[in-house]
Amino acid sequence: LISAIYPQIQGTGIVERILALEKQYGSLDPAVALTIAEETALEKFCKFDKPRLSIEIGIRLAIAYMTLGVVSSPIEGFTELKVNKTQDGKEYFVPFYAGPIRSAGGTESAFSIVIVDHLREIFGYAKYDPTEDEIKRGVHEAYQYHERITNLQYLPTEEELEFLIKNLPVQVSGDPSEDREVYNYKDLPRIETNFIRSGFALTTCEGFAQKAPKILKRINGLRAKGFKLSAWDWLTDFVALQKKI
Repeated sequence: LISAIYPQIQGTGIVERILALEKQYGSLDPAVALTIAEETALEKFCKFDKPRLSIEIGIRLAIAYMTLGVVSSPIEGFTELKVNKTQDGKEYFVPFYAGPIRSAGGTESAFSIVIVDHLREIFGYAKYDPTEDEIKRGVHEAYQYHERITNLQYLPTEEELEFLIKNLPVQVSGDPSEDREVYNYKDLPRIETNFIRSGFALTTCEGFAQKAPKILKRINGLRAKGFKLSAWDWLTDFVALQKKI
């Protein structure tokens, strides 16, 4: 699936490595996905001529693995990885999503954020530091998508969304997918469009907010296997907040 758009990875030993990792961790274990993403990003299988292309391909491979390679989400749902700057000038990751991320299912679209963050930590990029306006834009946009475009399967409360956007270590974004602009919080320097982004709404709400308990369980399991994932201590509090609400 991934070699359809990146033919240079064909025959580089990735398949054999996945099979070896499955013997170590078990079939479809998230640890297999994180390891294959990490090793691809570190160019252990082949070299890439563009900066961060290896990281982007690693993310796509991990999503493809977790979705069994049978849906379009690894190539059309996760569209690209961009880099932006924190308020003190450090670089952080901005994964872009589009509507086809829905085909991955809520759990795997949410887990894709963990994959992106794992590589962020491996390569030493900063965590996202959202401004108050960026947090409010995210809440506003999710509700605008739900009310004006199509109903979300799960619409988090404003309190949930604020907590989530404030703490996610990467900035979930997406290309403009609708012909309607948000009503408020326009022209923010680190959000590229004023138009509603379906990829952002789907990944944040139907993905992460809805499946947070499952993601917490996965992260705890991965940490027990030696993965650092140090930016997720807040997730326990988020799941407790959801139960309280």
